[in-house]
Amino acid sequence: MAAEVQPRPQARKPGLLSKIEAFQDVVSAAVIIPKEDGVISVSEDRTVRVWLKRDSGQYWPSVFHTLPTHQGRVSVVLFVLEMEWLLSTGQDKNFTWLCSESGQQLGTYRTVAWVTGLQFDVETRHAFVGDQSGQVTILKLEQDSCSLVTTFKGHTGNVTALCWDPVQRVLFSGSSDHSIIMWDIGGRKGTAIELQGHNDKVQGLCYASHTRQLISCSSDGGIVIWNMDVTRQETPEWLDSDSCQKCEQPFFWNFKQMWDSKKIGLRQHHCRKCGQAVCGKCSSRRSSIPLMGFEFQVRVCDSCHESISDEDRAPTVTFHDSKHGVVYMHYEPTTGTLLTSGADKVIKLWDMSPVVS
Repeated sequence: MAAEVQPRPQARKPGLLSKIEAFQDVVSAAVIIPKEDGVISVSEDRTVRVWLKRDSGQYWPSVFHTLPTHQGRVSVVLFVLEMEWLLSTGQDKNFTWLCSESGQQLGTYRTVAWVTGLQFDVETRHAFVGDQSGQVTILKLEQDSCSLVTTFKGHTGNVTALCWDPVQRVLFSGSSDHSIIMWDIGGRKGTAIELQGHNDKVQGLCYASHTRQLISCSSDGGIVIWNMDVTRQETPEWLDSDSCQKCEQPFFWNFKQMWDSKKIGLRQHHCRKCGQAVCGKCSSRRSSIPLMGFEFQVRVCDSCHESISDEDRAPTVTFHDSKHGVVYMHYEPTTGTLLTSGADKVIKLWDMSPVVS
């Protein structure tokens, strides 16, 4: 679905705190060290660096290490403090976990596609693995083995980012199809809420549970802050029909009705609010539907357009610009700091307190 986001001017915006620029390769993953002025980065060449802030205000590498568990590019690294595990995935399609104290590899799992998203739930020891096929796999990890729990799929493109909220037991997935899906894992009702607010592939997702805000970044540099403290609605399933469900004119493949009515068939569209199959004449209006995840103008049928009030169109997001193509993102809630790693081989640290509050 082609639609253009029109960013609204913001009175408040993130403030740039620092930059780290001494990289030879793109940083594929990085995290802020809690309670420290430091950053751990993992580059595409499998090198791990620990950067500590000096008195001069600049960040300098203090530790250098190479991950031995992957043969190709490392895509995601996740440190689980409670388990003292380091989880990592790579272009070699291997998902591994090792002991962060000894460095000993504990287990490995071969995935069907290149893994590009990874999250872990400490309580259940479930690992959420998103890959380039668009599939999300849930694995149950043990000390030296793992078992497959289930798989599910909702995106039309690659899964590019995952974010897990252990309190509400909700999983967010971002994709190259520009969309975000909120999966209600804990509710066990199969609820999936779609969010549309990016013009390019979603590269990073973080959830600020204390303010119930979702932070998402895309490869065009866009940062979107979503208010999740609202009652959101699932998008409807698109209905099938051989004719417009409003005016009953035939669609162009409905040869029998075209012949009987002596009319030329029309192109089929769908209303994003009710899901009905409609012709262009009966869906000439556009509207945003923020509570259904559509923060920009989308096609709606004429009757649905009349039912949408100005209050229904009130935005639930704010748009910001990181001014570099984001490939990875991490948010540290204790300091209100957001880390973005860009295709320009630069890490930026942002003060998010003006917008995440």
